[in-house]
Amino acid sequence: MAIRVNPKLIDELAVYGAEDVQNCYHCGNCSAVCPFSKEPYIFPRRPMRNLQMGLEDKLKGSLEPWLCYYCGECTEECPRGAEPGETMMSLRRWLTAKYDFSGISRLFYRSGKIELLAVIGAALLTALGFVLWAVWQGGSIHSYDGPNAFLPAGSIHIFDWVLAGVLLVLLLTNCTRMWWFTMGRDKTLNASVGLYLKKLYALPLHFMTQKRYAKCEKKRPWAVHLVLMLSYLIMLVLIMFFLVEMSASTIDWRLHVFGYIATVGLLGTTIFALRGRIKKSEPLYAHSHETDWIFLILLIVVAFTGILQHILHRAGLDAAANVVYIIHLMGVVPMLALEVPFSKWSHLAYRPLGMYFSLVRAEAKRRASEEAAQPVMVTQRVVG
Repeated sequence: MAIRVNPKLIDELAVYGAEDVQNCYHCGNCSAVCPFSKEPYIFPRRPMRNLQMGLEDKLKGSLEPWLCYYCGECTEECPRGAEPGETMMSLRRWLTAKYDFSGISRLFYRSGKIELLAVIGAALLTALGFVLWAVWQGGSIHSYDGPNAFLPAGSIHIFDWVLAGVLLVLLLTNCTRMWWFTMGRDKTLNASVGLYLKKLYALPLHFMTQKRYAKCEKKRPWAVHLVLMLSYLIMLVLIMFFLVEMSASTIDWRLHVFGYIATVGLLGTTIFALRGRIKKSEPLYAHSHETDWIFLILLIVVAFTGILQHILHRAGLDAAANVVYIIHLMGVVPMLALEVPFSKWSHLAYRPLGMYFSLVRAEAKRRASEEAAQPVMVTQRVVG
């Protein structure tokens, strides 16, 4: 069977951040130092070799980029400055664009200006839409909650659920495409439903803990990443299920304490990441794609305005609280509608899926190998 080669693949990946891959001469130092690189998943060396050879289909079906956490050890050990860690990060961006059926991810990753314009446009439409809706339904800018609330929490709650439904459909569609590229189209892979169920535990485990990341020599990036992810999840749960209670005049400490913790977590980790990217203090912060900056700035805006509107409301400055709430929504809607399904936040879904699929694939291959070897072993005993 002929192997299809894309001679322009390296140039295509350069747009996603893989600018030094041609420096690699495959000494293997990167794979040797990586604690996760072992059969059947050898990286970064194998993906970098496939990239150099233009093997687009192999890379599209690869799970290795999702098994890399970019701790930076491979980059530090590279004698040629080939930036293997950044190449793996670039492959994750490229794969995200391949999984996305709409083509929006590809536009965002290939042009930071397009993503920025999309974010600004979504933010302005959000402000215009909510202000017009608030005026139409007779809300008062001087009322934050109650019958005359400018933006009633109950109505915002319905909007959140509609938006969440749309996002879920988009993500599930793209995740299905990921399964097809990495598992479904491989006719040699005989993975039963039972095997998928047996390994299903890995999906929530790695989603919630990122436990493999903790095995890297550098523990701090894992801790920062874990706090950021858990803070975001806590905030998401509070918004999706307890928005009315969180917006009430009285503080329910059973809920609000989690909101305060999540806000501190989001602000702290985001500021830490911004500082690292500005100072380029570690290998994983040495190179920043435009999408990284947009993602972090949106997080800062959402976290800061979220706590500010809460403080203003508690201080009785409802008009100011409503204005800040509009600004808050101008950050939330683009972050959820654009970043979650099409950009950086989508990795929250693809990485644990990559871990899950890698376990299923490895087990299926192991079983197939044992079954293939069994007749040979019987024949040897008979001949003997």
